[in-house]
Amino acid sequence: MYLTRHVTSDGPRWAVDGQFLPPAFSLRLLLALPASARRTLASMTTEEPASGDLLAPLEADHEVWACGVTYLRSRQARQAESVVGDVYARVYDAERPELFFKAAGWRVVANGAGIRIRGDSAWNVPEPELVLAINRLGEIVGYCAGNDVSSRSIEGENPLYLPQAKVYTGACALGPGLVLVEAASPGDLPIRLEIRRKGEAVFQAQTQTSQMKRRLDELVTYLYRELDFPHGVFLMTGTGIVPGEDFTLQAGDHVSVTVGELTLQNDVYS
Repeated sequence: MYLTRHVTSDGPRWAVDGQFLPPAFSLRLLLALPASARRTLASMTTEEPASGDLLAPLEADHEVWACGVTYLRSRQARQAESVVGDVYARVYDAERPELFFKAAGWRVVANGAGIRIRGDSAWNVPEPELVLAINRLGEIVGYCAGNDVSSRSIEGENPLYLPQAKVYTGACALGPGLVLVEAASPGDLPIRLEIRRKGEAVFQAQTQTSQMKRRLDELVTYLYRELDFPHGVFLMTGTGIVPGEDFTLQAGDHVSVTVGELTLQNDVYS
């Protein structure tokens, strides 16, 4: 099943497989229930075709968290950019993963909206990621595509600057919708990144989620240690694609992040 959130004249409204759900439907309530509850969605549709621009597939009070250095490529890139590169080598091999808060739901950018680069950073990159939707019980119920836009120059200057490098207006995009999964994991998915500038492709790369060093359930378990999410949470699982040191985003670039069959597209502004 595919869950989307739309702009309507009566406010945001959810749909499943192209059919609107009742106006009272809330993702936060669905994620408060066991994963088996997702099977009831098909019987809840109004048979009214969904319409209206897409919103990010979460609600204002949801939280988005993120993982760092879960792929070898990410470890290499962080070591190259940082004056204390051994920090990233150590967390890559450590038992405990890197986890950090990325965005409140109301800050998340939707498919087709604009992402930003920081005005006080000369080196900014997109980071394409598999994003998990997790319920109150810590069960993975779905996934979407995500872009963890980051300032490499700020994080590289000092790891303690991570919140400034990662958390700012326009730095988190999710979408276009949410694929609900029956199994405990979405399986091995391809992740692709394409950046176009003035109509020309200036960067392209692909990886697979199977290249991740850590298991998805491992990341979820650590996120839920000593932390409750009564209405669910979204978790960005890290990137295996990082453009080289000679590349930085520019205003006007067009970024496409594809995870599985989902493609999230955003233009860049400063």
